[in-house]
Amino acid sequence: MRKLFFILLAFLATTIQEVKSQQITFSEVNKQDKADMNFEIIGKMKANILIYKNLRWKHKITVLDNNMQEIETVGLDFLPEKTFNVDFIAYPNHAYMVYQYQKKNILYCMAVKLDAMGKKLTEPQQIDTTQISFFADNKIYTTVVSENKEKIAVFKLQKKNDNYTLATKLFDKDFNPLHQNRQVLNYNERRDTYDNFSVDNEGNFVFTKESREGNRSTSNKLNVIFLKNGADTFTILPSLLDKNYIDNTKLKIDNLNNRYLINSFFYKKNGGNVEGVFSMIYDKSTTTISTLSFLPVYHSVRESAKKNNQLRSALNDFFIQQVICKKNGGYIVVAEDFTSQTTGNNNSYWNRWDYLNNPYSSNSYYYSPYYGYYRPFNSFGNESTRYYYNNILIMSFTASGVQEWSRVIQKDQFDDGTDNFLSYSITPFNNELHFLFNNDKKNQVIADHSINANGDVKRNPTLKSEQKGHLFMPRLSKQVGAKQLIIPCNYRGYICFAKVDV
Repeated sequence: MRKLFFILLAFLATTIQEVKSQQITFSEVNKQDKADMNFEIIGKMKANILIYKNLRWKHKITVLDNNMQEIETVGLDFLPEKTFNVDFIAYPNHAYMVYQYQKKNILYCMAVKLDAMGKKLTEPQQIDTTQISFFADNKIYTTVVSENKEKIAVFKLQKKNDNYTLATKLFDKDFNPLHQNRQVLNYNERRDTYDNFSVDNEGNFVFTKESREGNRSTSNKLNVIFLKNGADTFTILPSLLDKNYIDNTKLKIDNLNNRYLINSFFYKKNGGNVEGVFSMIYDKSTTTISTLSFLPVYHSVRESAKKNNQLRSALNDFFIQQVICKKNGGYIVVAEDFTSQTTGNNNSYWNRWDYLNNPYSSNSYYYSPYYGYYRPFNSFGNESTRYYYNNILIMSFTASGVQEWSRVIQKDQFDDGTDNFLSYSITPFNNELHFLFNNDKKNQVIADHSINANGDVKRNPTLKSEQKGHLFMPRLSKQVGAKQLIIPCNYRGYICFAKVDV
């Protein structure tokens, strides 16, 4: 009996230690930071946490200390009135802000260096300009950065007739120009999709092109296109889908192993059920496709993932969201079940197949429910949208593309008007991937499920606020330290931020 008592005491001590190790610290609520404000967590520089905030044409950076107390709010008064498409590249002691603005019919793309207090270290430098027509899309510039942040690429896509002009400019970490290129790409707005624009640690620019055989079909052609650093022409990898169909392709650069990983769900017939995962691995060192596979998903996984009694259609509403590289060359594919339903004047139900028949299908990018940034509550007239984010599917593959294991984390989430409080975030620490998501929004409880390299899933103590009224947005969180992340919150209609130390 005494032995049992000490075992229980040790267990309780361990549990209390785990709970105590999870500490949540909130920033103060600023009445100017209303729920319709846009924001971005820039990161941690020196000991400061920097948050970019934008409401209409007002731009500012709030600087917080490690206790989430405001040190200073810096107004970005040097930004012109019509500034948009703001991106940040954060380093330990400074950050670069890349932005664009429009003056009459000219678009300007600029970059400025900021210190750890959000103040200018340099005057803004002009990266590029573009003349546009009155009705043209003005959001044409995009910034991508390599994993080691040594290479920065700024590119623009301009559509004219049945072609795209892709102009790229490559910079080093100090924004010194390295190379620039301009290419013309064939483009059928009803059938072609360009996506996954990325730059690797060597400065090679890479992206994908999916093509459909008809206006209402899924993709049956895939090309991986890359521009080597310093080269003047593209290298194009041919389609190798073997009469299968794909969509929503995800490209991940494996810098450590010098490879490109391309993954997608696949179908055996147009409009059919998801059969499994298509994987293609391009080895840069040998300039060959080292792996090409179409792997079905096990029935046991379908059984865990399904939300009705249909095994064949169990994966039809899953979207691949992340591909995570392992040191040994293996990788993990993470997907999530998403749908939405709009009621009112035009009742509609959004699922995987609807992107073929929505306004976004004529753009260069797929319509995707995952915008990756904050979306204020929206309602149009009598219409209301309900968002559903359900189970998470996690699949592990070896370096040669062989499936090792698959797991499903069960969750059931929905909300009306906004999806900011739904979905999940992934935080790696202690050699595990931690999946954080709202378990019960009303009680402000964040579930923490972790998975290790062997596929063992563990439920950890929940993250729960001792202060009532804070609604967490885990999907929009950002990891700023080895065991520290910042999670945006809504507090009585205002935006604030929580620092979580785990």
